Amino acid sequence: MSKKKDQEIKGDQRLENIEGTLSRTEQFIVNNQKYISVVVGVVVVLILVFFGFQRYYLKPKTVDAQEQMYMAQKYFESDSLDRALYGDGNSLGFIDIADEYSFTKPGKLANYYAGICFLQKGDYKKAIDYLESFDSDDHMIGPMAKGAIGDAYMELGDSDKAVTYYLEAVGQDDNDFTAPLFLLKAGQVYELNGDYDDALDVYNRIQDKYKMSNEGRSIDKYIARAEAKRDRK
Repeated sequence: MSKKKDQEIKGDQRLENIEGTLSRTEQFIVNNQKYISVVVGVVVVLILVFFGFQRYYLKPKTVDAQEQMYMAQKYFESDSLDRALYGDGNSLGFIDIADEYSFTKPGKLANYYAGICFLQKGDYKKAIDYLESFDSDDHMIGPMAKGAIGDAYMELGDSDKAVTYYLEAVGQDDNDFTAPLFLLKAGQVYELNGDYDDALDVYNRIQDKYKMSNEGRSIDKYIARAEAKRDRK
């Protein structure tokens, strides 16, 4: 058999295989037409529901929440914490905004503001509750929320949890502002607990990586103090 003839036969076999595959696919579609139509219909409905929810519910709700947040933030900035939290009778406070607009970004942000308000008012357990309800990948607010939880636990006398949240804040976003701030707080807690080696680890980390930060410019005195305490121990 010639090489050309052999190639023609193999080509015919490939065509037969392709045709057989197409036939089986077509037969599957015919046999399962009703099921496939239902699945396609469900997918289309879900897509329409999703975009309808985004456009006709979430978007208007977000606009409303932003309008409510304006006054609450104004009260927050002027240290009128009760009005910021509970509203003034005309506009909502952070607590109601967080509840009524929980699906929106402003509603989620209201949890952060409410937590900071309660932290400043000395209600540390409520501060923790609201701050833990807040989740954000924002480079600044995300770590600040974790660090604020650490502050609340520190005020409650739970230094171990305080350090845990300070270090979580550092790990959440390794930027030059929040990372050295919460490393320094963690180091100070370690010192209070007599864990001088751990304190020196985080202080040296600030010195090595964040030398130009506010904390980095004064870190040498913290290192010297921790070393002196360790040597006297």
